[in-house]
This record gives sequence, structure tokens and C-alpha cells, in this order.
Amino acid sequence: MATTQNRSSWLDALLTALAPAIWGSTYIVTTTILPPDRPFTAALLRTLPAGLLLTLYVRRLPARADWGRLLVLSALNIGFFQTLLFVAAYRLPGGLAAVVGAIQPLLVMGLAWAIDRRQPASLAVGASVIGVLGMAALLLSPGSVWDPIGITAALVGAACMATGTYLARRWRPDVPVLAFTGWQLLAGGLMLVPVAWTFDAPLPALSVTQMLGYAYLSIFGALLSYALWFRGIARLSPVAVSSLGLLSPLTAVILGWALLGQSLNAISLAGFITVLGSILLVQRALSPATPALVAAR
Repeated sequence: MATTQNRSSWLDALLTALAPAIWGSTYIVTTTILPPDRPFTAALLRTLPAGLLLTLYVRRLPARADWGRLLVLSALNIGFFQTLLFVAAYRLPGGLAAVVGAIQPLLVMGLAWAIDRRQPASLAVGASVIGVLGMAALLLSPGSVWDPIGITAALVGAACMATGTYLARRWRPDVPVLAFTGWQLLAGGLMLVPVAWTFDAPLPALSVTQMLGYAYLSIFGALLSYALWFRGIARLSPVAVSSLGLLSPLTAVILGWALLGQSLNAISLAGFITVLGSILLVQRALSPATPALVAAR
């Protein structure tokens, strides 16, 4: 029985891992295909159409009592997070922003400890710390600029996503995962409308390639990936899910090396392997068959 549960847990982890792997392609699509200097418009066009498609397809309304919590989740997981993500990306080197974001598993463990009185497994804590250090080795450069506004945006954004991941497990309404995903994307996308309207220039006439780029971000980067992400939250520990988010910068590094000719030195390669190992250790620590998890409970 335990073996069957363990296999199911690893399958759920692999499916959930597809979401951050897809998100890791966002950078290369945005920088090589989309019109420049319109980050909030890109976030808006990624989330709002996907939310409309999912809600129209499922046509399932949450209960009236769930709407308040759903709006909070939409703000944390989509609206606030996307806005703060792009603020950090524009004010910090990408590596520094990714390193700050790597603290999300530790934040989720802190929330579970503070609210649920659930002491985290020592292996999960240690692996998450190793993941942050590995991300620093992989992405940080000696001349990284520690812009205070950018650092604050990255920290608050990581806190929003960590809190949203944690609460999505506790507050999930009694609707299918596609409806749960669609309503968050729709509400979060609507929150991005005034941000994009205020801070981004109007879109120019788009080429076919640029339209396909926006379609990719919406269909794969939002509709499919967020559905897999929230499915994973419903089936896995929030800490296990948040640790999989580290795959996003790893995927970006691989794509940059494979498609853009970006180099990887020995320290970067060691950091890459360290981060990947930390993800596997967190999944093992929180697997249903792992005694450390049982003891922590």
C-alpha cells in the first residue's frame, strides 16, 4: 500500500513539475519574440484569456461563501505576484531575483509551522537551504546590484506566492481543479488590467510570430501550467509543490544554453546539480512513505 502511495506521489510530483518547467520558457519567449518593454501587458495577456477559456469551458461557479477567499487567492497567486515579479525583474539581475524567489519552500514551511503547528522535516529544511545556496552559485554574478526596491518586490512576491500556495490547499472550494484554476486566472487577470493600462505603452501592430508567442504564454504558460500547479497543490504537500518552482530558473538556464548560446562555467554547473538535488531531497522528505515526514507530524 505504501509503495503504491509513493509511486502515485512521485507521479503527481512529475506532473506538477511540468508547470514550472513551462514557466521557465517565459523568459526566452518574452525576450526573443514579444514586443519589448510591456511586461504587465504580457502578464495580462497570459492570464486573462486563459481564465476566460477555462471558466467558459467548465461553467461551474464556486459557492457564494467561497468568493472572498477565491479573490484573495487570485490576488496572491496571480495579480500581486505577477506585478511584483516584473518589478523585481526590471530592477534586479535575473539571477538575484531567482535566488530571492528560491526561499519560497522555506516560507511555506514557516507558515505550516506557525499556523498548523506542523514542524517541518529536518531533511526538507536542509534541502531547501541547499537549494537557495545552489541557486546562488548557479545564477549570481559578482557584480549583482542589490536595488532596495527590487529586493523588496522580490521578497514580497515570493511571500505572496508562498502564501497563495499554502492557502490554496486549505481554501480550495468544492469545484473541479479547472474551475478553481480558471476563476483565479480570470480574477487575477482583471486585477492586472489597470496595471498594464497605467504602466505599459500600447501594443504595436503584432506579427504572426508575436501573436503565436502570446498564445503560447496563455495556453501553455497559464492554462495548462496553472491547472497542473493547482492539481499538484490538491495532491501534494504545499512545501513539495513550492520546491518544484525552482525548476523554472533551471529550465530558463537550459534553454538559454541550448538556444541562445549562453555559457555555463564549473560553478554554475555545480549550482545546477545542487538545486536539482535539493528538489529531489524535498520530494523524498515529504513522500508519504518517508519516516521523517511521519515523525514530523
